Amino acid sequence: MRRRAVQMIIAAVAVAVVLLGVPMAVFGAIFVWDREQAALEQRVSSLGRSVERRLVNDEELDVQMLEPWVGGERNLEAAILVQSPAGEELRAGPEFTDSVVRSLQITPSGATVRMDVAATEIQWAAAKVVLLVIGSSAIALGVGILVANRQARRLSAPLIYLAASAEQIGSGQVRPRLKPSGIEEIDLVAAELVRTADRMAGRLAAERQFAADASHQLRTPLTALSMRLEEILALSDSEEVREEARVSLEQVERLTGVVDDLLKTSRSAGGGTTEAVHLDEVFAQQHEEWGPAFKKAKRELVLDDAAGLAVLATPGALAQVLATLLENALKYGAGTTKVVTRPASAGHGVFIAVSDEGEGVDDELAPDIFTKHVSGRSGTGLGLALAKDLVAADGGRLELSQRRPPVFTIFYNAVPKSLDPDVVLPQGALVSVGRRRRRR
Repeated sequence: MRRRAVQMIIAAVAVAVVLLGVPMAVFGAIFVWDREQAALEQRVSSLGRSVERRLVNDEELDVQMLEPWVGGERNLEAAILVQSPAGEELRAGPEFTDSVVRSLQITPSGATVRMDVAATEIQWAAAKVVLLVIGSSAIALGVGILVANRQARRLSAPLIYLAASAEQIGSGQVRPRLKPSGIEEIDLVAAELVRTADRMAGRLAAERQFAADASHQLRTPLTALSMRLEEILALSDSEEVREEARVSLEQVERLTGVVDDLLKTSRSAGGGTTEAVHLDEVFAQQHEEWGPAFKKAKRELVLDDAAGLAVLATPGALAQVLATLLENALKYGAGTTKVVTRPASAGHGVFIAVSDEGEGVDDELAPDIFTKHVSGRSGTGLGLALAKDLVAADGGRLELSQRRPPVFTIFYNAVPKSLDPDVVLPQGALVSVGRRRRRR
């Protein structure tokens, strides 16, 4: 597309240059020729009046009177011939052997005034106009090529980003981050792509939850059946019954393995590892893990309730990112450490802010804080870099939103409300297995 756009723009500029440049060159050359010829006729007329005045006043005609008319700063050098009524000839100026442009006038007293200029001089002046037009056309064509390349890049770059985003969505990535291109049609496609990504992400999350629920629902009765078969195997005195129970138990174990394999295949075929993760569950796990350490350090750890908030993320990766930020807050921060959530204004995501009351991040370190092997203290400089990569892999972003006191903000894409897995796939009812009742 980029090459075609460049070709179209260059073709349009070339046509404009030809349609405007050729007539301009032709008319410019004609204008220069007519102007020089008119100037020559004006010079002859002026010289004729001077000669006529001398003849009327009975003054002598000489060569010195012709010298001022030979040339000048603005006029071409001319060959002058004046023939008096008596037949006397006066000449001034150079002699031209090549073609000339001539102007002739006869005064009322019968004197003849002739003035010639070299035709090559006028032709060169006209040629300079033509060259000027050609040069201007070349410059215009060059500018057109530069503008064509720039506009082609401006048009093709958003389309390349759209193709890359579509490929990411196809490989299982979540909602892409696309900057507005300023081109209305492309921005409309990008907005629709984002909406499609939201719908696909929600459906993928719903399918994964369905696979997990189905696996759980199948494993529960299978476990109960295995227990009953084991009881039969242990309590029965009949060898035939024990053999049948043993064979049935092997079949149940094989079926359980098939269920696990189907669950793994469903997750891998779905593309990506993102799921609908409920933040309150992750926060509860983090509080259980880090609460004692903060209490031992005589500091308080406060995590938001985050009830009802779900994000599209990899559960293990999200837990690792939060653990990295909490560990840094414990080692380098001070005071109360808070983990606060808030929905994005457009409703497409969730912000998770991790802050403490410490001294914060130095201004020199802040721009490179997420760079590998960059650390302000005794750390390795890998934790924050890895955390940023983990968040980016799930389609989110991790930023240092405030230096003092430090605030790290995580953004994750949210599950659309219309595709919330808990709404699309509500919890199952009770399943009866023999005399036991287990919840799916």
